[in-house]
Amino acid sequence: MRATEGDQLVQHGRVVGQHDKVGEIVEVMGQGGNPPYRVRFEDGHEGVCSPGPDTEIRHRTTQRR
Repeated sequence: MRATEGDQLVQHGRVVGQHDKVGEIVEVMGQGGNPPYRVRFEDGHEGVCSPGPDTEIRHRTTQRR
């Protein structure tokens, strides 16, 4: 999984009815675009993430509108 600053990190809900959590990658802390990433979520929370299998990266050029 590789990302750049400005990409979106989407954590998909793990159970029925749980919404996806979307955040913007504000810092790539690994080398070559690899995790961990510092992410600012829509609710204002900011944290360091090492994405798991329930996570996708939406690159700036391929984001859905």
